[in-house]
Amino acid sequence: MYNIPQLGTIMSEVSESDMAVSPYNIRNYRPADFNFFVLVYQEAERQEPIGRPATPQAIMEKLSRPAFSAELDLLVVEKNGEIIGFMDMLPEPDIKRVIVDCWLQPEHRWKGLGKRLLKSAVRRARELGADVLHVNISEDNAVAGAVLSRLGFECVRRFLELRLDLNGVDRQELEKAYCDCRHLREGEEEILTHIQNRSFGEHWGYNPETIETMSYSMSLCHRSLNDIVLVCEEDNVIGYCWTEITSGGQGRIFMIGSDPDYRGKGIGRKLLLAGLANIKNMGVSDVWLTVDAENKAALSLYKSTGFKIQKSYLWYEKSVS
Repeated sequence: MYNIPQLGTIMSEVSESDMAVSPYNIRNYRPADFNFFVLVYQEAERQEPIGRPATPQAIMEKLSRPAFSAELDLLVVEKNGEIIGFMDMLPEPDIKRVIVDCWLQPEHRWKGLGKRLLKSAVRRARELGADVLHVNISEDNAVAGAVLSRLGFECVRRFLELRLDLNGVDRQELEKAYCDCRHLREGEEEILTHIQNRSFGEHWGYNPETIETMSYSMSLCHRSLNDIVLVCEEDNVIGYCWTEITSGGQGRIFMIGSDPDYRGKGIGRKLLLAGLANIKNMGVSDVWLTVDAENKAALSLYKSTGFKIQKSYLWYEKSVS
């Protein structure tokens, strides 16, 4: 299971003549925009929560992602000099795709801005040599789905958001699994990179990690080595569970994976329980995770532990090659 960025809201289309007289300006992000961008970004998360970072420091970290250029891959929408929306385009060159996150203040929707932004995303994706553009929307967002379909996108995948109340899980079972694991240690970025790529290499939408991208993920302000628990066989790491506490105070299984050579031996369940114990030890009982609906083995494991499906998201794809 791995987390993925999600699209906020996609707007409707208007005619080219309407666009010609539009009072809106779409341009590339500039460093001087940061304080105003933070306000809009935080507003987007308040109105349509999808797990975007909430603090200025975390947003600055997001703009510093490897393979991402804020000045090239982030567009802002202005009206009368005020930023009222944005489009974030995350390049994933190894799998030749670009992921889009787009949001506009409600009063500025239905102005044709979504169509203009997505055209820009297609152009940028082609510049980067990408084959596809991906966006992710809530399954109950029928309007966005219809607009995406009209713009040539096809729904290709469904992901599920699951929730668990840890108060209903046996504490002794959690602690037993936790005692059989250890935390990640300083300097083990390469080990974590290797086991993650081994675990997810064949999963849909997975972008292989490098030591650089892994080091970046581990250095984020809300993370620490104690968030990651490992299962080992002698000196070999054969599985891991990466946990985190969100800005809203919820626990999250951020990623969990095991070496394919060791599957079917109960490693996944041990990792899940150890990760849950890690979250519970931090004083949190409300836990969430995201899973591909087609990953039946993982979904069965989560349900057997008590996780319940809360909502789902759809991935849409458009070829740009």
